[in-house]
Amino acid sequence: MREEEKKRISQPTAIQKIFRKRWVFPAIYLVCAALILTAVLWFQSNDKNNTDGTDQFSEGTAYNGEEPAVEVSKQLENLEMPVVDPESVVVQTKYYDDKATKEEQEAALVFYNNTYHPNTGIDLVMKDGQSFDVVAAASGTVTKAEKDPILGFVVEIDHQDGLVTHYQSLENVGVESGDTVKQGEVIAKAGQSLFNQEAKTHVHFEVRQDGVPVNPNQFIGKPLTAVKEEAVNNSNESASNEEEQKEENASESTSNEEEQKEENASEKAEQSSEESKEKPAEDNNQDAEQDKKQEEPSSSSDASDADTNA
Repeated sequence: MREEEKKRISQPTAIQKIFRKRWVFPAIYLVCAALILTAVLWFQSNDKNNTDGTDQFSEGTAYNGEEPAVEVSKQLENLEMPVVDPESVVVQTKYYDDKATKEEQEAALVFYNNTYHPNTGIDLVMKDGQSFDVVAAASGTVTKAEKDPILGFVVEIDHQDGLVTHYQSLENVGVESGDTVKQGEVIAKAGQSLFNQEAKTHVHFEVRQDGVPVNPNQFIGKPLTAVKEEAVNNSNESASNEEEQKEENASESTSNEEEQKEENASEKAEQSSEESKEKPAEDNNQDAEQDKKQEEPSSSSDASDADTNA
């Protein structure tokens, strides 16, 4: 009986026989790997279908799909020369810079109506003296396009944040006020003006920040935001200089007041000294006069006695 039970226990079951085979475990691993890979591909497929739909943004996001996107490239533009080929032009008259040398300042003066005027921009001419296309130095909106009897045709383009580019001495203007232009787009041709006849065919180009002209050459090839930053720095520097000037003026005023007080005190001391010197002399004169007066009655009485005795 015991031998039969031992035989029964020692006999392997069908499952044990299967697991004893060498190919079972590798087959199980392969099946599991296949299932996992299938699940991953299925999830990826669902994500792709969701991104291809028209509703790309969930209700919890800030973007609702109705507001227009902001054009960031305009802010990232660099200021460029207002010509198609910068190598083909030269600067006829430079910007008048207060920090430049005396010779450079004299070269940046424009003679008109028997008066010298500081140049608030740069005047560009072709090397061969011919006319040329004038392009927008940066993208923006045309705010002015009109003819001036002295300056010629004038065009102004607003680039937001107080930045404006100004073009004058133009002809064949191809834009109007309210037009939107892209950087490098042709807006006119170079012409002539009465204000700077010596430059002949040229374009007068200005860069203005908050209505104040700045040196265009200083910002060519730099981001438009650099003009604003420079203007803020200049404003802070100007305010600092004004404070220093006020302090210097206050110090000079205080020093002058102290010197004036000292001078007044010195003058008063001198006057007191002179008065003290003059007073004894006056006293002596008064004593002499009193002695003289006392002697006169005495002499008159002596004369009267003499007459009486006679």
